[in-house]
Amino acid sequence: MQLVKELLKIDRSSDTPLYLQITNAFIQNIHLGRLRKGLKLPGSREIADALHINRMTVVAAFQELDAQGWIETLPRKGTFVKVDPSTLSPKKLSDDRSEFTLPQKTGFKYDAGPDAKDVLSSDFPSAGKIILRDGGYPDVRLAPMEDLVRKIRSLSRIPSNKKYLMYGNAQGTLYLREHLAAFLCDTRGLRITPENILITKGAQMAIYIAASLLVKQKEEIIVGTPGYIGAQSTFKQIGARINYVSVDEDGLDIDAVEKICKQKSIRMVYVIPHHHHPTTATLTPEKRIRLLELAAKFKFAIMEDDYDYDFHYDGKPMMPMASLDLNGNVIYLGTLTKSLAPAIRLGFIVAPGEFIRAAAHFRKYIDSHGDSIIENAVAEMFKDGTIARHLKKSVKLYKERRDHFCSLLTSELGKHVSFTIPEGGMLVWVSFLKKNLQLVAAKALAKGLVMGNGTDYDTKRKKYNAVGMGFASLNFKEQEKAVQILKEILE
Repeated sequence: MQLVKELLKIDRSSDTPLYLQITNAFIQNIHLGRLRKGLKLPGSREIADALHINRMTVVAAFQELDAQGWIETLPRKGTFVKVDPSTLSPKKLSDDRSEFTLPQKTGFKYDAGPDAKDVLSSDFPSAGKIILRDGGYPDVRLAPMEDLVRKIRSLSRIPSNKKYLMYGNAQGTLYLREHLAAFLCDTRGLRITPENILITKGAQMAIYIAASLLVKQKEEIIVGTPGYIGAQSTFKQIGARINYVSVDEDGLDIDAVEKICKQKSIRMVYVIPHHHHPTTATLTPEKRIRLLELAAKFKFAIMEDDYDYDFHYDGKPMMPMASLDLNGNVIYLGTLTKSLAPAIRLGFIVAPGEFIRAAAHFRKYIDSHGDSIIENAVAEMFKDGTIARHLKKSVKLYKERRDHFCSLLTSELGKHVSFTIPEGGMLVWVSFLKKNLQLVAAKALAKGLVMGNGTDYDTKRKKYNAVGMGFASLNFKEQEKAVQILKEILE
């Protein structure tokens, strides 16, 4: 009886079911050699009495151990350990590890792609640094992870939901698409049904899938510059010919777009009309109408990237171009990553049904379907208002952080930089008046401040003496430290 208590310790306050605690305890003791192969185990009633638990809990543990092959029950003889712990450790092929080290270079040819060299350098920097990254990140400290985990746990306990552990719908779970359709209708004026939505692993997958269907090798497209290099690199990877058009304080230069359309056959225009990345400029209503008219006239698609629509601080946000589209020319892309956390990879494409069906079919080539449990858990968060409450709280806090950061830039760096206070988004587009940005960024990194250097805004690697500074993920103290580092460098 005492031996059972020593070997099988249980924690009644743990979230792990008791039968699994007993299962894991048996496995651990077998690994440690305390329970040898052939050892007869105490009966289920004896263990239950020793631990003061229900006998059926022990029976469930034995069934689990038997299913995994750790024990075997022989009729009229009892239950015995089946595994020899000495066979559990993998055997070494050689003591010389270097003999089996993979070579750094292949022995065959392959296409690495135009920007493969940038992949490793784009990893998130180590802890201890202050991040003023170009994209502007949400503060993951605010992410409603406890709510998400509770939803996942609740869904997992319902027997009928086990079906979501099987292969799912490439278009995404109907449950999430239904709630997302309602959310987009209420917040963006999109007149859609679940059949108009494809759920993706973030906005980047959405860009890749949509572009792959729209554009073939050597076909012409138009993008704004400075712009989002993540999208531009994707277009370059699939073989598109990119025509760059300038972006001013009113957004994309539509006169330049029209001029190019008269000279070339354009397949697609990629635009971020709400808060253009990285300048945060908003495309004016007049320009939006003109771009829609040009799309209808020249038969090109508009890829509308609306990655941070929900984060608008001054007045009401302008409705997406997709809400005005009467001709089926707009492919609308969005993400829930900014609303939740970058690690929660959920994006979406909204388009006419026939395009969504083609996109779902294409998606199967790279990813058969998404994470059905996560998708349904997020749907539950839409249903009970968790996401709406989180967005309201986040927008209020990010507005305060925007105001504080812009105030610091004015008071501490006013002689060295210029900027316009953004109406929304998570970054400020800051121009350096005299100092070379590349040198400033290098010195900042040495002092623990990570920031862009103005070379990541188009695939031509044009150097801008301006940079997007993300403020949303930094509290007041972190903002003050970042600005102080810049002040020391600039003065």
